[in-house]
Amino acid sequence: MSRVVVIGAGAMGLAAGYHAAKRGHAVTVLEAAPEPGGMAAHFDFAGLSIERFYHFICKSDRATFELLSELGLKDRTRWTPTTMGYYVDGALYPWGEPLSLLKFPKLTLFEKLRYGAMMFAASKRNDWRSLEHVSAKAWITRWCGRAVYDRLWAPLFELKFYEYAENISAAWIWTRIKRVGTSRRSLIQEELGYIEGGSETLVHALVKAIEGMGGAVVLNAPAERIETRDGRVTGVMAGGAHHPADAVIATVPTPYVSALAPDLPENDRARYDAIRNIGVVCVVFRLKRSVTPHFWVNISDSRFQIPGIVEFSNLRPVGDTIVYVPYYMPTTQPKFAAGDAEFRRESFDYLKRINPELGDDDLIACHVARLKHAQPVCPPGFLSMLPPVETAIDGLQIADTCFYYPEDRGISESVRFGKMMAERIA
Repeated sequence: MSRVVVIGAGAMGLAAGYHAAKRGHAVTVLEAAPEPGGMAAHFDFAGLSIERFYHFICKSDRATFELLSELGLKDRTRWTPTTMGYYVDGALYPWGEPLSLLKFPKLTLFEKLRYGAMMFAASKRNDWRSLEHVSAKAWITRWCGRAVYDRLWAPLFELKFYEYAENISAAWIWTRIKRVGTSRRSLIQEELGYIEGGSETLVHALVKAIEGMGGAVVLNAPAERIETRDGRVTGVMAGGAHHPADAVIATVPTPYVSALAPDLPENDRARYDAIRNIGVVCVVFRLKRSVTPHFWVNISDSRFQIPGIVEFSNLRPVGDTIVYVPYYMPTTQPKFAAGDAEFRRESFDYLKRINPELGDDDLIACHVARLKHAQPVCPPGFLSMLPPVETAIDGLQIADTCFYYPEDRGISESVRFGKMMAERIA
């Protein structure tokens, strides 16, 4: 039995702690926040428990299903037929299936055929390696033409990645298309899932399981330093306390690694420092009235500074309407420092433009959540930028969401990685 310290009680950290405890190790999970869950944590939204950042399940999320089954939560998965919309130049159009594409007035017939061919080929492709050194812009333009890229894709990339917009990996964007594209009931009907009670159902079950096996989940304990001796990990300083360890699994965002693990070789720390992240300001609305009939709506309109909205209540029924309005941007952008009130006002104005029937009296509550390191930036060739999960320090493993590449952030990849790292403990 080893003493295992896991840094971070997000889905990956909790899964790592759970699987390490299952293997007989003495586990301590350290979390800087006052609650477990990380990006999957809930908050009290005027009496409704809801995620700060939306999550959904796709039919390919096998790691999630396996873990839910182990925890006795297999029957808590629910599936909902969902739809997608595209808001372009002041009008909302259905999107995401063949008939909507054929009716879409902003593309020529030839462009529609090329776009449909790209999506069909992407859903059938199983190997991403040939896309590893190709930019998303080049890949989409090759399939659909420059006009389609400029009309539909460039605004989304520019309002999410800003200065990095034209240098995003095609392999990364393909996995997003593939994951959602294969989560369908039929060719014309998308179907996504959620956990009854939200992500906290899984989070609380993992915490309970870890504690039930003798482990501990320590909150309000920000990690300060990973301690080593003679090239081997010996423990973690967190919240002013020393936690001895034979093995450490760190799941913090890569920008924190250099300061947290100063005993790593300088070249390795430089690799973590080279990985770019963008932040997010996510405005969540609780409304009396629905905004659209869709789960998600992409936006291509010069009057908007957001790439889309997510009407979460069109996936998980919660009584009222819940809408997420995420502003992704590098934290160096001046707008990231704007106050919560400005984001509330601007984003609610956007919702009223999309649905002019929406009025101020429809607003029940609003919440603004922020993260400095919410989304890794994955350029072409990103795989070679990633350091090994098993570091040069014996007993220390480090991974955050960028290590899922080419997969994007998601609970399924988080729990898969957590299990993998737990299984690597000697």
